[in-house]
Amino acid sequence: APAPPPARHLFSDPAEVEALRGNLLAWYDRCKRDLPWRALAATEPDADRRGYAVWVSEIMLQQTQVATVIDYYNRWMQKWPTLQALSQASLEEVNELWAGLGYYSRGKRLQEAARKVVSELAGQMPRTAEDLQKLLPGVGRYTAGAIASISYGQATGVVDGNVVRVLCRLRCIGADSSSPAVIDCLWDMANVLVDRSRPGDFNQALMELGATVCVPKAPLCGECPVKQHCQAWRRKLFGNPPKVPDVEDCGFGDCPLCPPATEPWDSSLGVTNFPRKAAKKPPRAMRTATCVLERRGCHRAPEYLIVQRPSSGLLAGLWEFPSLPLAQDLQEEREREELADHLQAWLGRPVAAKGLRFIGEVIHIFSHIHQTYVVYSLPLDGDVTLGPALSPSRWVTEDEFHASAVSTAMKKVLKAHEKQRREESSPAKGSKRKRGAKAQGAGST
Repeated sequence: APAPPPARHLFSDPAEVEALRGNLLAWYDRCKRDLPWRALAATEPDADRRGYAVWVSEIMLQQTQVATVIDYYNRWMQKWPTLQALSQASLEEVNELWAGLGYYSRGKRLQEAARKVVSELAGQMPRTAEDLQKLLPGVGRYTAGAIASISYGQATGVVDGNVVRVLCRLRCIGADSSSPAVIDCLWDMANVLVDRSRPGDFNQALMELGATVCVPKAPLCGECPVKQHCQAWRRKLFGNPPKVPDVEDCGFGDCPLCPPATEPWDSSLGVTNFPRKAAKKPPRAMRTATCVLERRGCHRAPEYLIVQRPSSGLLAGLWEFPSLPLAQDLQEEREREELADHLQAWLGRPVAAKGLRFIGEVIHIFSHIHQTYVVYSLPLDGDVTLGPALSPSRWVTEDEFHASAVSTAMKKVLKAHEKQRREESSPAKGSKRKRGAKAQGAGST
């Protein structure tokens, strides 16, 4: 069995733990940000409504910045203020409101879990972290701990990215922060530190500290309320620890929490030596041919064909222009032919590859995919009857397109198409876009 972590990495002094709690909570009471989910959690008397409000915020905040989430959260809670209201919504409605927030499976799982609470749990939220994680789909260890501590007062710790950073700096934990040994240790520490009388406030304070003071780059150590407990800060001030270690210090054998010998302390980095992360895998490159099919609707206003993606996988259930994955080394002529064949299934009639007009390339970066959309357009004359395609499809106006559950990438595609159309209609421009050109304004996200 692996040796237990040395004492220097732990919080083993009760007096230090109590002092850290007091300093952090006092700072939080003075400096916490005014956020809508905190206001709801503080004022909502009904425990289940309070738990739901916190739950929605925690799901939205996964992988998404606070500033982005606020508007989505307010609109969500206005539309579905209770679990019961959300359980009656359709997935289409959920996707429409979620559009642009990213990681779309989060909204889907949130709705699925709400339906389960209403249909199987008599409308009552589970009250402990253990039950929340076990009974609600899409609720992991962190989310369960956050809901249980903030909404129901359970004295359980939480570990998210901000907490990882704070704890690794407090105790000079320099091993890969995603390794099982480090993760287990951080959860143990979070459960030791959490204040028993104010667990929700303490957990939010720890996360707030990581979000506003103990930030990844250029941390504000001078403003940190717990710097006197921070080993990384002391090491920055006083240099390396003595070469002859204490019996409780690291140095005998391999410590699972210390930086590897090949990555020693870099004095120029200071506290940002921690945490250490494993190198990320580069996102895989993908190419997709996309066609903006356009017809004239009522009053000659343009309408666009959008089709629904499969119910699982990337961007599940969202709407997009007819699209087709491409091989990386496909020649332009063959690319057009494959897209024309794909469009024939939607239109129910042959499509000439030469009739496809090249718009440009739109780049969109997902967390694990570097996606290039090769954008074409095809204007259609007269009344268009769609063929018997496999997926749902519909014609939409520009306003209806933006109100639909479409991804940010598809909004970029339409923007590139409209820009090209404006250029062609301008007498001063009208230049033909060269192959391989990136559509202006279609950057990565």
